[in-house]
Amino acid sequence: MSNLILEQKGAVACLTLNRPEIHNAFDEHLIAALTAAVATASADPSVRIILLSGAGKSFSAGGDLGWMRRMATYSADENLADAQGLARLMATIDTSPKPVIARVHGSAYAGGLGLVACADIAIGVPEAQFAITEVKLGLIPAVISPYLVRAMGVREARRWCLTAQRFSATEAHRLGLLHAVVPAETLDAVIDAEIEALLAAAPEAIAETKRLLKAVDRPLTESVIAKTAQRIAVRRATPEAREGLAAFFDKRSPTWVRE
Repeated sequence: MSNLILEQKGAVACLTLNRPEIHNAFDEHLIAALTAAVATASADPSVRIILLSGAGKSFSAGGDLGWMRRMATYSADENLADAQGLARLMATIDTSPKPVIARVHGSAYAGGLGLVACADIAIGVPEAQFAITEVKLGLIPAVISPYLVRAMGVREARRWCLTAQRFSATEAHRLGLLHAVVPAETLDAVIDAEIEALLAAAPEAIAETKRLLKAVDRPLTESVIAKTAQRIAVRRATPEAREGLAAFFDKRSPTWVRE
């Protein structure tokens, strides 16, 4: 059985972690498979949205204990290469030009929570539990830390990374790791509404907006301000923007909206 289920439903690439017997913990093989799947979906013009989910009771428990045992026997070079694989996964999700939704139907720990923090939209259920557990094992949440800090801020990250305590979905929502907490029976309906909203937006504009938000996530300088003006000027001249404005004034749907 594949450790990653790949399905395309219309314009949505559904990527499901499929190791339910160990709570979708990942090893180097699942990391490589998920990285490749996200990269492929990101480059596929028929894909508009990427949906990450988990099979079984959990979203993802983070690192597989067997994988972590193997790490202890690696050389320095092997450990670096292995860590770079996980870092590449997080970056591939984060920089995808397609919006990435995390369907958090169950608990997410350590690297699994990193996947949630990398996603553009994360919707969870009240029963889900969360923790950044690395320090309990003498490790550090290194490759997921930029995404955690961006989502929850440095001060909150200090508390949860240093104590490794579990926290609830309500707390994850307060911290900014989840955008919404909804009952399990309405989870898919809420995600479908997010998908519908995304499909109503222009795909190239979404990709450019993701790049824009990354570019302005820094101290506001004259250079940043000037580049924002340059970006919108370039965007206004694109065929997609012209079609969007024409459709608005013609009172019709733009070409990217599927009736």
